[in-house]
Amino acid sequence: MGHNHPIKFGTSGWRAVIAEDFTFANVRLAAAGMAQFLLTQSGRPRVIVGYDTRFLSEKFAATAAEILASHGVETWRCSRPDPTPALAHEILHSRLDGGVNITASHNPPEYNGLKFSSADGAPALPEITRQIEDFAAKTLGGEYSVQGPNFTAPLSRPADPRPAYLEALQQKVDLRTIAQAKLKIAYDPLYGTARGYLNDLLTDAGASVHTLHDFRDALFSGVGPDPSEKNLQELAKFVKEEKCVVGLSTDGDADRFGVVDADGTWIHPNYILAIVADYLIEVRKIPGGIGRSVATTHLLDAVARYHNVPLYQTPVGFKYIGELIKEDKVALGGEESAGLTIRGHVPEKDGILAGLLVAETIAHRGQSVKQQLDALFKKVGPCYTTRINLALQPETQQRLSAKLGRDYDRFDGRTVAKMDRTDGLKMIREDGSWVLLRLSGTEPVVRLYGEAASQSELHHLVQAAKDFVNTP
Repeated sequence: MGHNHPIKFGTSGWRAVIAEDFTFANVRLAAAGMAQFLLTQSGRPRVIVGYDTRFLSEKFAATAAEILASHGVETWRCSRPDPTPALAHEILHSRLDGGVNITASHNPPEYNGLKFSSADGAPALPEITRQIEDFAAKTLGGEYSVQGPNFTAPLSRPADPRPAYLEALQQKVDLRTIAQAKLKIAYDPLYGTARGYLNDLLTDAGASVHTLHDFRDALFSGVGPDPSEKNLQELAKFVKEEKCVVGLSTDGDADRFGVVDADGTWIHPNYILAIVADYLIEVRKIPGGIGRSVATTHLLDAVARYHNVPLYQTPVGFKYIGELIKEDKVALGGEESAGLTIRGHVPEKDGILAGLLVAETIAHRGQSVKQQLDALFKKVGPCYTTRINLALQPETQQRLSAKLGRDYDRFDGRTVAKMDRTDGLKMIREDGSWVLLRLSGTEPVVRLYGEAASQSELHHLVQAAKDFVNTP
């Protein structure tokens, strides 16, 4: 495959800058590649095509649908921007062969992207996306035509994944308890696809919800739809001023969540995973263990030990958590970058479900998020967590790559009890504190993750890790 080939799938789809690489011509190419792949799987493949609220998303979706249909793929097209988890649910609900979603998730506004989900509703594994890339490359080389033989056939049918998905959420969340608790909730969909999903579900259940940014802005007020601490300052201010019990948020395609406590504090997604996991096992009695990626908090390990259930660790990438869900092994599967799903739900991150479950824990326990976290620390021991991206010079990158391949018996003056190379270099020290360094596959940065039993210890650990990265 040539280096000039424009379509490259990363851990969650192909993303590129609009008008640079993300063009109608390349979307047609990607769609032709997907059509060829689907035809190797089934004689009469059926797919759903969805899209987010970004610039031109609905037009890119129409283009992809047109190409897929022309190759004889039965194509169902959404008629409004819909969340990624709603599409995943529709694939399972209607037994489709896959799903195509035009979205760049939480990326900055100049990006758009394309996610491909397989028949199991999970993000497609690398072996599938490689085949799609190859078919697209061959189409570019003229081996296959972009337009299929049925170009005059009826193009696509309208699809609406919303009703079935909302009904599924009603089964999986205790909306009655939320409504009875008379919670006042603020919600920020960040101009994204979960507008009319999370807020409507809560409102219909009788909860009082105040929604911010409840309109489409393809530029996401210039910052991008990522529910980070920085981007949720407006929500935090609203929560404090209006005396809400919690502020909930979802990213652009609603697969990630963001939570702001009653006092306006942004809560790290790691803590939310642990609180929800503890709640599901203790209160809901959901069977199974807990799944997490290698970069995700060990507070989940402590919760698993406390409840005497297994802990499963995966490489980074939610598709690996999806496998655990498909095998019914875990009550909750989560990733530190604000991704979560639960047993019996879709094998895909669901930020809407996450927000609803947080509201349920507050309603059931009558405690704010921070109070619940304090209670959890008392139960299983404290844990402080961080994740930092460090920019690298090209020469540092190669040197660091070699360093990450070596073994270490001590780190920052303490004995290293275990080296873990599931994904990057993870050093777990005797006291349970740990640091993980992962070179990014997409940008010149090293991702640094660390945890310790106190904030000062964590600060020390991070400083040592920075020195490790920067010293020759």
